This record gives sequence, structure tokens and C-alpha cells, in this order.
Amino acid sequence: MLRASAIMAAGTMVSRVTGFVRTMVLAYAIGTAALGDSYNAAYAIPYSILDLLLLGVLSSVVVPMIVRAQQHDHDGGRAYEQRLLTVAAVALIGVAVVAVFAAPLLIDLYTDWAPGSRKYEVAVTLARFILPQLAFFGVGAVAGAILNTHDRYGAPMWAPVLNNLVVICVFVAYAVMTGSRGPEIELVTDGELALLGLGTTAGIVAQAAVLIVALRRVGFSFVPRFDVWNARLGEMAKAGVWTIGYVIVTQLGFVLTTNLSSSAGNVVEGHGITPYTLAFQLFQLPYGIIGVSVITAMLPRMSRAVGEGRFDDVRSEFGSSVRLVCALMIPVSLLLMVLGPAITVPIYAHGATPIADAVYIGNVLQVYGLALVPFSVFQLLLRVFYSFGDTRTPVFVGAGTTAVNAALMVLFYMLLPARYAVMGLALAYAIAYGLGAVLSWWLASRRVQGLGGWAIGMGLTRMYLASLPTAVLALTTVWIVTQVFGGLHFGNSLIVLAVGGGLGLLLYLGVAHRMRIPEVNSIVGMVARRVGR
Repeated sequence: MLRASAIMAAGTMVSRVTGFVRTMVLAYAIGTAALGDSYNAAYAIPYSILDLLLLGVLSSVVVPMIVRAQQHDHDGGRAYEQRLLTVAAVALIGVAVVAVFAAPLLIDLYTDWAPGSRKYEVAVTLARFILPQLAFFGVGAVAGAILNTHDRYGAPMWAPVLNNLVVICVFVAYAVMTGSRGPEIELVTDGELALLGLGTTAGIVAQAAVLIVALRRVGFSFVPRFDVWNARLGEMAKAGVWTIGYVIVTQLGFVLTTNLSSSAGNVVEGHGITPYTLAFQLFQLPYGIIGVSVITAMLPRMSRAVGEGRFDDVRSEFGSSVRLVCALMIPVSLLLMVLGPAITVPIYAHGATPIADAVYIGNVLQVYGLALVPFSVFQLLLRVFYSFGDTRTPVFVGAGTTAVNAALMVLFYMLLPARYAVMGLALAYAIAYGLGAVLSWWLASRRVQGLGGWAIGMGLTRMYLASLPTAVLALTTVWIVTQVFGGLHFGNSLIVLAVGGGLGLLLYLGVAHRMRIPEVNSIVGMVARRVGR
């Protein structure tokens, strides 16, 4: 277990680092205006389709069924694994072929671009090159699930690194080819679009190939099996219906988001899909590092407590998890709200992306900072329902949250000027998840006869108070640097991050220690143990 944890931690770290390098190179090569929007729209579609078809039920349904087959089938589940991989390969190849032919319809669904416009035509061309990755990505996902059931965690964690490296090389090659011409969408050729699209697909092919090779190394020999009546698809569908419902609801919200952001980009270049996508990736990073780690440890313990009727332990586990997550999420959320542009300028303001567009990405990230704490608490609350084996309530809560988010997105889009529209989408997201957290709290509290809200509230209040000096230091640093240097550029952004961010976090740790907030010491100890492992 220690060895597997070390491999996963290292793979996750390298994957995230190379992923950010990939994003930086993308912004350098194609920018955040028309060409960037066309690429990001085409790139988002296969992942949305995969969410609907496969990834939403992979961990909650497929992995448990593979484990059950390994435990009860006379061949240790080998035939079942082969059937599953066969079904996934055939089905996803068919979906990929249909999606390639339906690329114009899909781009029309996900964007607000007029058919025949240059952005629309470029997005359709890129989608036709990118959509074939559906088959490879899906097969790779099933292969990764099979590897996990065999206690082989290294390849699934490290394979995305190879994908990132391939795509980085592709975008570097594109930047060299286009030279100083810039990211003008009117000048891009079909050959250059083929390089971008097929290069992106090549990364997924390489990722899937690594996982297939890893399967062979554990003794898995793929033999196509078409006796699908033994694949237990009905049982799988029954088990995953509520999870699929949750994915469908969230994807409908995503379709509305891409349509509104693409419409805003039509009015103001550099203020469309790409800033939304890049800011959202940065917003998700703290939760991915901190929140997911805590949730991974929390859910099994909470599930055991529920199974034994120990509701006091459920409340205790939930309360400690919320405080543990928020011990870092609270200061990070305040820093995102203050330092957004200082974060995005050093990352994105290169090549085809001007400083003004990078600053706008930072402005969107600042608004997303409002959502970090409520989103994290919302995700923790969903695990309370999952610990009871309840996958239905999260669907209804998610549907309500998405409906509120959709209504607010439309409202803000109508009220705000186009240059602020994407910031309005981020604000709608923050408000919706704040309300969703309140609703989830009420329902979960009824389920376990109270969640210890007073103690949690007092703990979070102390964390906010401990974070105030950090926010003041960050604001002061931004004001001084912008007054002295007249704006944010690469060098002075690094100064702001070092003083406002680096020293600010150290100040928070010092103040929190003086205020005797135990969760700060706990989170530092948890990170130290994970790094040691």
C-alpha cells in the first residue's frame, strides 16, 4: 500500500505539472481569441460524450462489478474483463464514427456560432480530427479500471503524462511552423488544423497504448468476446442509473455554459470559451489536491460508521473533514480573489496571448475564488449520502443546483456587458453551489440527526479571521506593485505572488498557530505523510 501510494502521488504530481505546461504552451501557440475558442470547443466535446457514456459510472459501477467477477467467477473474472473491454471498444468505435459525421451538429449544440462562420468551420474541422479519440480514451479508461482491480496503479497515473508530453510537442511544432504570423484564425491552413487535431488525438492514443501494454504485463491477454449477454449490462445499467442521471444534469449545464461563453466571445475577442476553460482549470486545482485527498480517506470510514449505526462517528468524521479541507481552502480562496491576474499573467501571457487577455483570465479566476469553499463543502456533503448508499439524493440536489446555476447564468449574461459575461458565469457558479451546499446540509443533517453545525461554523469563522491578515498583505502588495510599475507584467507578477502569496500563506500559518487552530497542523502533517509515502 505504501509503494502504491508513492507511485500514485508521484504520477499525480507529474501529471498536473505537465498538464499546466501543456496549457501554457496551448495559450502561447493559439491564444485565447477565435482560434483558441474553436480548439477548446472541439476539445471539450469528446470529454462530455465520455462523461455521459462511460466515465460517470466507471468508478461507482464498473470497478465493483469487475471485483465481484474476480471473486466469484470460476476463471477469476478474466472472461468478464475481456467481454467488458470488447463491448467498450466496439461501442466507442461506433460512437466515434457517428460523432465524426455529426461534428457540425455537435459544434452547433455546444456553441453559439453561426454555421458558415470561420470560427464554426474551424471548430468543425478540429472536432473531426479530435473526436476519434473517443474510442481510445474509453478503452484506456476501462483498461485502467481493470489495472486498478489488479492493484496496479502506476500506469493509470503515469499514462496521462505521456499524453501531455505528446500534445506539448504538437503545440510547440505548431508555434514553430506559424512563427510570427500570430493566431489569426483566417490564416490557419487545413494542414495546421490537422496537426493540432490529430496531434491531440495522438496523445490519447499514446495514453491508451501505455495502459494496454500494462495490462499485458499483468498477464491479461485480450481475446474479443461477443457474448455480450454475459456482460451483465442490465445489472450495470441498473446500478449506475442515478450516477448517469447526475452526469446528464451537469452536462446540460455545461452545454449552456459553452453557448453563453461562445456568444460573449463573438462580441469581445479573448472573452469567450477559452478564458472560462483556463480559469476553471486553475480553480479546480486546490480542490483536486486537497479536497479529493481528504474525501478519499473520509468516505470508507464514514461508510463503516453508517453500516454499524454509529451516527456520532459520522458527524465527527464529517466535521473534522470539513475543517481539515477548509483550513487551506479558506486562505487559498481569498488569495485567488486578490491575486487572480498575478497568477494568470506569468502562466498565460506569452506568444499568442497578450497580457490583457491573461489578466481577464485572472479576473474570471478571482470570481471563481468565491466558489472554492462552498464547492468543497458541497462535495463533502454528497459523500454523506454516498456513505448511506444513497445515489439518488445527490442527483436531485445536483439537478437543483444546476437549474439555479443555469437561471443565474442567463440572468447575468443578459444584464452584464459582453466583456464581463464570463465573469458573470463564474459568479452564477459560486452562488449556485453556495445554495446547493445549504440544501445539501439541511438534507444530510436530517439523515444523521445533526451535523454539528455550530462547532463547524465556529471553526470556519476562526479560519476566516486568521486569513484576514493574509488578504490584507496580498491586497497591499498588489496596490504597491501596480502603483510602482504601472500594471502587472511577468516580473512584477512574480513579485506579487512571492510576497502576497508565499509570505501571505506563511503569515496565515503563523496566525492560525497563535489562534490554536488544530486543523492547520493536521493538514501539514497529512501532506508530509503523503509526500513521505
